[in-house]
Amino acid sequence: MTRNIAERIQQFNKDRNPERVRLKYQLMRTDSFAFFRGTCHLFYEDWPHSTPLDDAPPVWICGDLHLQNFGSYKGDNRLVYFDMNDFDEAALAPATWELARLLTSVMVGAVTLKVNDSEAFALCHCYLQAYTSALVHGKARVVEVETAEGMVKDLLESVRDRKRKDFLEKRSETRNGKRRLIIDGKHIAPITLEGRSQVESFWKAWSKGQPNPEFYELSDVAHRIAGVGSLGVDRYVLLVEGKGSPDQNYLLDLKEEEKSSLEPYLRVPQPQWSNHAERVVSIQQRAQGTSPALLSALMMNGKPYVLRELQPDQDKIDLANWHGRLRRLESVVGTMGQLTAWAQLRSGGRQGSAIADELIAFGNVSKWQTPLLEYAKTYASQVEADYQEFCGNVGVQAVSSSS
Repeated sequence: MTRNIAERIQQFNKDRNPERVRLKYQLMRTDSFAFFRGTCHLFYEDWPHSTPLDDAPPVWICGDLHLQNFGSYKGDNRLVYFDMNDFDEAALAPATWELARLLTSVMVGAVTLKVNDSEAFALCHCYLQAYTSALVHGKARVVEVETAEGMVKDLLESVRDRKRKDFLEKRSETRNGKRRLIIDGKHIAPITLEGRSQVESFWKAWSKGQPNPEFYELSDVAHRIAGVGSLGVDRYVLLVEGKGSPDQNYLLDLKEEEKSSLEPYLRVPQPQWSNHAERVVSIQQRAQGTSPALLSALMMNGKPYVLRELQPDQDKIDLANWHGRLRRLESVVGTMGQLTAWAQLRSGGRQGSAIADELIAFGNVSKWQTPLLEYAKTYASQVEADYQEFCGNVGVQAVSSSS
């Protein structure tokens, strides 16, 4: 495959919203970690076609596991959890695919985290040790306030104590007793009259079939701007009646789902999903102990969308706040390793995924770890080279600056 990075990136994003793609390219130029987040497709395009690293149990993976795809959220039981939280690329694949992408993210993110190469490598070992130990234990658990430690516990406590009205006030304003979304151009962008009419028409018909249609009564709708990798796909923020106006309204996220960027390279047989939203929701529900509130798959105008309660963007750990104490980072990365293992154990034995006994056996063998770490280290160098090429491409610079 050609190593013309700009061509490959532009080809992948060609059918997405041009304005959002320009923003995506700008964000990807921030640093090599942002570039890595925005180019999951390159990672799997580059994965070797025939490698011993594929000799691992097939498991349900989120597909785009990196340091920023873990965060806190309120589950449908209204308790607060910390877990992996992005399943757009989810698929059935060798366990090593998930691990390799996370390990690469640690090494790529070393500069952003202000850790040196040896410290980044130590973090990778910490992740693998926590992952394999959790597999060998063979029992899936969850991370909540009572079981969390360090920076994860601090985050969960802040989310638990947050009031709904505080978040509503940041994203909406009250006019004559009714809330309206704040169009700030950063998190929320305006929607055309035609687009609004289409969403309103669909939403009215869809909500009538729900157990509590009054909850979903639509007050306002706009485009949502969030993430890096998914920028350019159709995405909305919906302001609905919830449990009462104005202070018990709910914000919902409605996001179009495309095919997984892993799909062309998967060699493990996949289920026949009815659509990609069903794929994302089904795998997320299997992998997480408790899924986010209101998580569901639906079809709008012939396209698949995932609906969930909108969670604040800041509900992620600011890993830069390790304050020179590597143990704080090790604790977070270790938790991520456990969560990766627990997701695989929890979803084991479903439609071709490995059962717990196979995963326990995998965790008890160490021979795959050294080549996996070496691959991640080598590919992290490739990411840095690709990032420099991307930033130096005149065509991409022109596209980015034209916004």
